[in-house]
Amino acid sequence: RKSKGKPNGKKPAPEEKKLYLEPEYTKSRITDFEFKELVMLPREIDLNEWLASNTTTFFHHINLQYSTISEFCTGESCQTMAVCNTQYYWYDERGKKIKCTAPQYVDFVMSSVQKLVTDEDVFPTKYGKEFPNSFESLVKKICKYLFHVLAHIYSSHFKETLALELHGHLNTLYTHFILFIREFNLVDPKETTIMDDLTEVLCSSSGSSSNGSGNGSSNSAGAQNHVKER
Repeated sequence: RKSKGKPNGKKPAPEEKKLYLEPEYTKSRITDFEFKELVMLPREIDLNEWLASNTTTFFHHINLQYSTISEFCTGESCQTMAVCNTQYYWYDERGKKIKCTAPQYVDFVMSSVQKLVTDEDVFPTKYGKEFPNSFESLVKKICKYLFHVLAHIYSSHFKETLALELHGHLNTLYTHFILFIREFNLVDPKETTIMDDLTEVLCSSSGSSSNGSGNGSSNSAGAQNHVKER
């Protein structure tokens, strides 16, 4: 495939170095627990109950993690919901595509997820109440959005996270979350490809296989010079 050079003959600007991939920071954790074992479905536990419990917990922890850097994530500093070379759009209940700033996008995510996890018809907490048939698809949707938030924190606010000395918490949360969604195939690998470099580093030491991340990294490398939209 022919490369498209700029009219003036200048080479495209080199990709900005990803601070969160520096070995001194990727080694930071708040625990060395084997998360691969932690995410596995325990015996005699209903799958939907396990998915509900973990999804709700991840929602609260990711919301808390974002709140630590929310003052730096503004409409001026983050005019789009961007992660590396990908820009995300929000889709309302009617499927209308909405271009919004990162803080607006995160607010849409957290508000919609909060509404779902507190809805007894979706996340039942009373004994004997059944989960809806659409439960797994809703969990997949929630996890996809939560991944976007985590990825944005790394991509745009890792310096602030580092300054607050919370990168160990972020790495631990990310590792746990990625291994969980992989264990139950909750997010399409194509969706998480954008962070495969980080996933490979953080999860390789947590008993996780690459699950195709090798292919994803080569795809990402070929897409650095143009912005993708989702």
